[in-house]
Amino acid sequence: MDPVSTSPTAPVAFLKGHGTENDFVIVPDPDNAIDLPARAAAALCDRRAGIGGDGLLHVVRSAAHPEARAMAGEAEWFMDYRNADGSIAEMCGNGVRVFARYLQRAGHVTAGDLAVATRGGVKRVHLAKSADQAVTGSENGDITVRMGRAVLPDDGVTVAVGGREWPARNVNMGNPHAVAFVDDLAHAGDLFSGPPVSPASVYPDGVNVEFVVDRGPRHVAMRVHERGSGETRSCGTGACAVAVAAARRDGTDPAVTGAPVTYTVDLPGGRLVITEHPDGEIDMTGPAVIVAEGYLDPAWFETAFATRPEARSNG
Repeated sequence: MDPVSTSPTAPVAFLKGHGTENDFVIVPDPDNAIDLPARAAAALCDRRAGIGGDGLLHVVRSAAHPEARAMAGEAEWFMDYRNADGSIAEMCGNGVRVFARYLQRAGHVTAGDLAVATRGGVKRVHLAKSADQAVTGSENGDITVRMGRAVLPDDGVTVAVGGREWPARNVNMGNPHAVAFVDDLAHAGDLFSGPPVSPASVYPDGVNVEFVVDRGPRHVAMRVHERGSGETRSCGTGACAVAVAAARRDGTDPAVTGAPVTYTVDLPGGRLVITEHPDGEIDMTGPAVIVAEGYLDPAWFETAFATRPEARSNG
């Protein structure tokens, strides 16, 4: 639960960005001076009464945030990520790319390598130069995030939609996933609410659920329900979890073969390329775009603070 909070008294800067149409409200706050309780984050992500987004990227220097100070020596910036309902999440792969694109746009970093602190640990990021960057200043090169290693608990889980059930692979990418291979993505239903996963005790804090179909050799397509957000156009950690599950299913586990394996993952919002290395490290590559920036009215914040209930953290 968030502490008792007061609304800002001056306009608050924001940006809007997306990575393969997984969209985010970005609030730059280097000194961690803006109080963002769950109700304010949810109001910002509201698509009718707020800016609208699948999540909120609160941009804070690691040294200024109590959850990130221990990582400040490795990463100057901390991605304080919130789901669309205001709850806290450990990580968001598309969010990290958009976070890095904001840092580049703001002049905090240039093309090349950087580190970003998250609740899922420090993530290594590479911002590629686009072909026309030298001429136009474009910031549209792909961004690669070193996502860390997947953890694959042995728990057997089942996902159900309507009258169908599928065995699912339990994959943790700093946040929990249940990956089910299906014959048709329509079998996932509307994904407005989370598909039942059993036994529920395996995921006490909720789970992201991915439905996956094959498109060709090392090429899959997916839909996803993200806890706290519903169906989203893309999920970076989900795409990584899908690639890991597909590699085990296909017998291409790099730890066994000794060779890296790359999967192309198509999502409703675009395409991500996922590579798993023999040491277990996973790279995710894809686009990130900033589409707008402006200022929030303090009076709107005051209304949001007064009318929104607090959300429970599911991180």
